[in-house]
Amino acid sequence: MASGLRVERHDDVASTNTLAFERARSGDPGDLWIIAQDQSSGRGRRGRQWASMRGNLFASYLMLNPGPRSRIGELPLVAAVSLAEAIDKCAGTHQMVGLKWPNDLLVDGAKLSGILLEAETVSSEQIALVLGFGVNCVQHPKQGLYPTVDLAALGYRITAEDLFGSLALSLGNWLEHWRQPQGFEVVRKAWLARAIHLGKIIKVRNGDREMSGTFLDLDDRGHMILGLENGQRETILAGDVFIEGS
Repeated sequence: MASGLRVERHDDVASTNTLAFERARSGDPGDLWIIAQDQSSGRGRRGRQWASMRGNLFASYLMLNPGPRSRIGELPLVAAVSLAEAIDKCAGTHQMVGLKWPNDLLVDGAKLSGILLEAETVSSEQIALVLGFGVNCVQHPKQGLYPTVDLAALGYRITAEDLFGSLALSLGNWLEHWRQPQGFEVVRKAWLARAIHLGKIIKVRNGDREMSGTFLDLDDRGHMILGLENGQRETILAGDVFIEGS
């Protein structure tokens, strides 16, 4: 692991994301990792419960004013590319991990991890942004919206601590790329290289709205470009992705 990282390690917490925001409100300068052995109230996107099983990775990274507010929506894709790279490095694999828009990691169609970006205004001049990572290292939930898997079940004995070390390095490197002029284009290309639904017909659900079309591309902010049957294109800002027919 790189020297100079600020890391808080805990046994049991309610949520590493929640604790990261508590640190921000208390005046922490940011660039802080919080990791835990267990969570009692882990959460995923859209307020869904995240099954927190001991031995898996639960880590949150706190940043203050990480970049222009208009670009915050790019960071889930930065996080996804970083985590996919970290897992491949630990497992000694190449492109084993695929990406489902915007930031789910899948192996052979089964979900391996979850990434949750949350932001909060802590003062008139500061936004606290937290990237939360949950990775199934040794166990995975049996029920949910999608099939799930863990690294041990795939034959890879990777501890949460080892994976965290790789993730911290990878995220730091990708954030450096992202902050460069036109830096998201590098991230965008890396994300698309792992995109499992690119060119496929998918469904996107956002609340009560559902759309079907072909996943054509990502725009320059990481939004999905969906090709509709009538030949038009729709830019998707948020939603859950499913293969057509599921």
